[in-house]
Amino acid sequence: MATLRAVSFPSIHLPTISATPPFEKSMLFNPPDRQLTSLSLSSCRSKPKIKLLSTISSTVSTEPIDPPTPEAESSGEKEKFDWYSQWYPVAPVCDLDKRVPHAKRVMGLDVVVWWDRNEGKWQVFDDSCPHRLAPLSEGRIDQWGRLQCVYHGWCFDGAGNCKFIPQAPPDGAPVYSFKKACAAVYPSIVQNNIVWFWPSTEPRYKDIMMKQKPPYIPELDDPSYSRLMGNRDIPYGYEVLIENLMDPAHVPYAHYKIMRVPRPKSRVKADREGGRPMEINVQTLDINGFVAKQENGHSKFIPPCIFFASPDLIPDQGNGSASSGSVKKSQRRFLLIFICIPVSPGKSRLIWTFPRNFAVWIDRVVPRWMFHIGQNLILDSDLYLLHLEERKIHEIGPSNWQKACFVPTKSDALVIAFRKWLRKYSGGQIDWAAKFDGALPPTPPREQLMDRYWSHVVNCSSCRVAIKGLKVLEVVLQVISVALIGIVAAIKQNMVSTIAKTTVVSVAVLCFAASRWLSHFIYKNFYFHDYNHAFV
Repeated sequence: MATLRAVSFPSIHLPTISATPPFEKSMLFNPPDRQLTSLSLSSCRSKPKIKLLSTISSTVSTEPIDPPTPEAESSGEKEKFDWYSQWYPVAPVCDLDKRVPHAKRVMGLDVVVWWDRNEGKWQVFDDSCPHRLAPLSEGRIDQWGRLQCVYHGWCFDGAGNCKFIPQAPPDGAPVYSFKKACAAVYPSIVQNNIVWFWPSTEPRYKDIMMKQKPPYIPELDDPSYSRLMGNRDIPYGYEVLIENLMDPAHVPYAHYKIMRVPRPKSRVKADREGGRPMEINVQTLDINGFVAKQENGHSKFIPPCIFFASPDLIPDQGNGSASSGSVKKSQRRFLLIFICIPVSPGKSRLIWTFPRNFAVWIDRVVPRWMFHIGQNLILDSDLYLLHLEERKIHEIGPSNWQKACFVPTKSDALVIAFRKWLRKYSGGQIDWAAKFDGALPPTPPREQLMDRYWSHVVNCSSCRVAIKGLKVLEVVLQVISVALIGIVAAIKQNMVSTIAKTTVVSVAVLCFAASRWLSHFIYKNFYFHDYNHAFV
């Protein structure tokens, strides 16, 4: 967090999570006796608006907050987190192609995301045709902008209504208008340039977006901030993904030489990696998540998907409190935002973005895929060990996590808080609504487990374009190399000087060597990059 010292806390509008249907309550989650600076937690019933940090008048109290006591939490004993009464992100808009339907899985639900040009919005359907349950994601968008199932040609509009059945006689009964011919439609909305959906096709949730919206992050819509996004499918579960992102102590070890970690000025004992004690204190914990105070900043978990971290504001020396007004407009701000999506047991999806309001020009000059190379390397460096760790946790049972794991230091405070929240409000695990038997998928070979192409490249518009361009360049270099050698061989010995021939041959060799290096670069950064901690 040392790199985030001069950053303000983000403003986020949140719906309230409750045991009853979410639109029946409008209670807000605010830490008792304290309000985090620039963190606006307001009801999502109203249309979200961008609020600049400099205009928010909330303050941060300097009074310390004790961790919640068992007595204080006893009132929430009967509360239960409803996993199917929440908004879930599907994918960043920047990585969706409007020309084709996209298959995604979220919370065990197979959905198809497609662009409805007639309504001008992204639609999310159940990924099965009502005819014979063929996946609609394997279909296409027809010339009238309808989603067509390519198995038998049935066509659907943005409301899920079947508009055409080729096999139905034109003079017969209008079977396409029957209710059973309709596709199942999920409520969906685009917010912060991400497509979200509500995981229920029941009619009573048709207008849920008018009553409750996903958590809103103004910085992601603020043009003064950079907002590059990335996404990747992860071969371990949601629980392990979130607790790994909440664990700053693992960074200097699992990501050694990949992420720079500032070393403390003085230490009695020091190791190669620079690990050190950390002061992390969880301040509030209830069904709406938790807030924690870390060195130089705060972090917050907003169930089910969002975890973010941000440094403190610079305190106002006059009255002992900090407000957004005490931060200059030129103040550098940098946020860490992770959106963790449960896919199925043993599988999850991560959307990440690190908005900042300085050096924004870099994102306009450097292609997005170049940032993804480094970010994927970070994910790969502990991917295999986390995959195996999840299996060990599964063997002992999620409810026995606290007994099996020895976590005596405050550096694990966030991980302990997450496991406590999961146990207290969800029985220690995700409610998959009986879709799965609880078994984890088998462990594939290491190269397949750490594959980048199918887990990221095919789902990233920037990396897809990059790999095509680099492969073309590789072929061009090989063609040039062969062509130059052919020219030298065809020219008579006395027609050109020895120096000229040597130069042409040298260029040919360099082109061939460059093509081989490029081939290795493509494989290592777009397909598979192993990471052996013993030799780092």
